[in-house]
Amino acid sequence: MAVLSSNWKALQSKIAPKKTASGKRSTITKKKKAKKVEKVLDNPTTSTSSGTLKVSSNAIKKAAGSSIESVLWNKESDITVSDIPVGPPLSLEPIGRDTRKQEPGKYIAMDCEFVGVGFEGKESALARVSIVNFYGHVLLDTFVKPKEKVVDWRTWVSGVTPKHMNSAITFEEAQTRSNDILKDRVLVGHAIHHDLDALFLSHPKYMIRDTSTFQPFKQIAAGRTPSLKKLSLHFLKIDIQGAEHSSVEDARATMLLFRLYRKQFEQSMRQGRFSNQKNQ
Repeated sequence: MAVLSSNWKALQSKIAPKKTASGKRSTITKKKKAKKVEKVLDNPTTSTSSGTLKVSSNAIKKAAGSSIESVLWNKESDITVSDIPVGPPLSLEPIGRDTRKQEPGKYIAMDCEFVGVGFEGKESALARVSIVNFYGHVLLDTFVKPKEKVVDWRTWVSGVTPKHMNSAITFEEAQTRSNDILKDRVLVGHAIHHDLDALFLSHPKYMIRDTSTFQPFKQIAAGRTPSLKKLSLHFLKIDIQGAEHSSVEDARATMLLFRLYRKQFEQSMRQGRFSNQKNQ
């Protein structure tokens, strides 16, 4: 779990979330602390009568990036574990031809990478933001240059190096670009509140699908918060984050997990909203 810089926390406390006429927080708040980014490019469901999700035990797939990319792009709606290719696809040529699948659409997934700042580099600063659509197409992938001195690049886990800062954008630009994509769309993520906090953004709760809080997923971690790597290995039979992390790969893995169990996600959201209305 990334711990944001104490300077960030102090700044957040000074920036009171603005209220709209309806009383809700505005989607974008002021920012004043570090970050930069860069740009790029680049879907499932098994039904169960109970809340327990079952996955067939195939061999673990190592070609994580290409396997996830292939199934997200080639499947239109429902996805099952059997749809995920065991090896890399022969060709990714279809990607880029279907312009419809390059549009942002209704669902997007976001993931961020962080570097270490502050005393001994134990605090975190945003260093990369990646957003993909329903089909895994990259809508935004950019490095963000921290305003604080980087003490630990955490390259072994973040994949971020000093040379990436040459093409990094300002935090303000990263925030604006991210906000423009998130607006009015369903946001999929893993412990997504950390990424939103790092960007100083808020998003309506009913428009968030978080794989870290989905109850059937938490069952494999004895009710605790499961890691994205553990979820991917258990439910997708794909081993991600083998070496350095890639926020694009993580965003795609999160979208694939969501698409595998989209019906259950949406059902749990409806039940939760109905329960809240009854208790009001």
